[in-house]
Amino acid sequence: MKTVHRSEILPIGDYELVRDRFRARVIVEKKDRRVHLGDKATCVFENHDTVLLQIQEMLRTERITREAAIAHEIETYNELLGGTNELSCTVMLEVVDEVARDAFLVAAKGIEKCFFIEVAGERCAGQAAEDRTLEDRASAVIYLKFALSAAAAAALSSGGPATLGVDHAAYRAQIALGAQVTRSLAEDLAA
Repeated sequence: MKTVHRSEILPIGDYELVRDRFRARVIVEKKDRRVHLGDKATCVFENHDTVLLQIQEMLRTERITREAAIAHEIETYNELLGGTNELSCTVMLEVVDEVARDAFLVAAKGIEKCFFIEVAGERCAGQAAEDRTLEDRASAVIYLKFALSAAAAAALSSGGPATLGVDHAAYRAQIALGAQVTRSLAEDLAA
């Protein structure tokens, strides 16, 4: 997948001029990339534009202008993008009640190792970054990559059915990915 390059990053003042239009476009794009996996997990498949938006918003919010700090943000967020035959997904574990959320996150320890995508009968396990794994609980935000075999990537790229799931003792859910999500993922694999 195409990573974000420094030349694409606008200075904060220039970004302010296009921010509303750019954010609106990416928000619409994210709707086709968002999947509700049961009642406690929302998954957003990341791509170049979703990461570019996150970088621009971080620079704006934190008022980052130093070149080294900008480079650090680009490097950090580019790690969210998948490589060849790889999909990238941000999972948000969402429980409204704070006490229930804390209890769920403790019970869901290790859940980051339990996500999968199934394509053409092949189950592809999600891989979470080790440095973002907590020792005593699940993180409320999990960054995953799904490495697909060439056959699974070809099947998904041709519009084949795919299922996203999680199989953990504290939380199990599966959902067939809709046609629009599948098309978006096929575009990611082609990029």
